[in-house]
Amino acid sequence: MQALQLYAGPAARAAIARNGLQPQDVSTIPAAAGGPKGLLLGPIDRFLFGEWLPQSAQPIDLVGASIGAWRMATACLDQPVQAFARLERDYIGQDYALAPGQKRPTPAQVSATFGGNLQGFYGGRIGQVLQHPRYRLHIVAARGRHVLRREHAIGTPLGYLGAFLSNTVHRRALGAWLERVVFSTGAAGLPFDAADFRTRRVALSEANFSAALQASCSIPFVLQAVHNIPGAPAGAYWDGGITDYHLHLNYAGVAKDAINSGARGPDNTPATAGNGIVLYPHFQQSVVPGWLDKGLAWRHGASPFLDNMLLLAPHPDWVRTLPNGKLPCRKDFTRYGSDLAGRVKAWTGAVAASRQLADEFAAWLERPDPARVAPL
Repeated sequence: MQALQLYAGPAARAAIARNGLQPQDVSTIPAAAGGPKGLLLGPIDRFLFGEWLPQSAQPIDLVGASIGAWRMATACLDQPVQAFARLERDYIGQDYALAPGQKRPTPAQVSATFGGNLQGFYGGRIGQVLQHPRYRLHIVAARGRHVLRREHAIGTPLGYLGAFLSNTVHRRALGAWLERVVFSTGAAGLPFDAADFRTRRVALSEANFSAALQASCSIPFVLQAVHNIPGAPAGAYWDGGITDYHLHLNYAGVAKDAINSGARGPDNTPATAGNGIVLYPHFQQSVVPGWLDKGLAWRHGASPFLDNMLLLAPHPDWVRTLPNGKLPCRKDFTRYGSDLAGRVKAWTGAVAASRQLADEFAAWLERPDPARVAPL
């Protein structure tokens, strides 16, 4: 059974039909929120950043939200293959001590443990991330506005109810409650046109890296919000997946701007990285705009934003061969409860099986058959 499916927007399909796909063709790599589902992409991450992309030299923008931000920051470390292996071990093995009678950890417990894990993971290595010679990291977080500017036992649930109702009417209306904040390295700007949604860009630094990454992973009501990140507007910051669950961003808009300007770099390549292929390892075909859009099926289709995207996703039939017949997910924490060994076994088995995804992609790159690339 083939595990991997390939989907592409019209511009990407045309480019692949002409020339296949080479590492120097890639300009941007998005990495979605989705919690444990992102574990399935570990073998592809190790192949891309450990073997394939080092064959090229162009700058690449890495855009991540939640676990995707953790993955893309890990890609910027000096030894990414070993770092990705540790990320898997740390994520799979996470456990929270519960007091007698306590059914689930509190947001304060989860935030404290997760923050400590991030400090241990990146401690002494933040400079590697910020100063990577090729990769420009963009961490997406959601900043609360008005009633959501501070976390509050009553105001926060009411604010998210308002955000949910507003988003149902129109995605832009969500901007009345939350705004997209992108913490970025480098001075090249964002690799997407941000006119679709209220957006701020903040320089990523040693002073705010840990707080920004933890904020991007802070699921409301599961972790505490991160307040007042250095260098960023004051307020409460939550999981970047709330505004940008699967990073359905206007990458094609930046590419068109670069083409229209005619700007060229010193090696006669387009001066804007957005002019290349957006290579998106994902855990499903749909690129859902925001977390609150999960139940709004009419927002799950492709758009012109993704015209230059090649998306990799597991085949649903192959997913059914995984432990429990599904992708790892946050519900597994409840499913397994105190059975840490059972959850670790299931998630480890899914990650081991997902090596097939990386192997099939590597084989396709050797002989890139355009017939295998379906419309996104």
